[in-house]
Amino acid sequence: MSARRGAAAYAKGHAKGAGAYARVGVESGVMAASPHQLIVMLFDGAQAAIRAARLHLEQGNTAGKGQAISKALDIVNNGLAAALDEAQGGEVATQLASLYDYIARLLLRANMHNDAGALDEAERLLEDIGSAWREIGRAGQGG
Repeated sequence: MSARRGAAAYAKGHAKGAGAYARVGVESGVMAASPHQLIVMLFDGAQAAIRAARLHLEQGNTAGKGQAISKALDIVNNGLAAALDEAQGGEVATQLASLYDYIARLLLRANMHNDAGALDEAERLLEDIGSAWREIGRAGQGG
């Protein structure tokens, strides 16, 4: 993913990113964060929620698992996917939208069927995309 195309996929900017991030209940640092940092925070939040869901699943805590998966879904759907700008991001944004839809379906399957493998795959995919996004940030900072 090139830095320009990756950044364009999320080109709706700080205001939309801040709004998407605030909607998923994370408050600290949002107003001071750059649009890029907001997206990184969303990836981190989604992965933390998936890890929590896995722990609840292992402990047999159905309510906790459901809440954690709901949080991850909210971040993916109302944070990451909502922040995409397909007009400026073109094919990269379209592919990310499809991938986020797939991740959301994995999370739903994990919740409905106590499927730890679906949680693992969702977390791995988010890590792959998040790592690429972090690299874009480092490249944009010249480092």
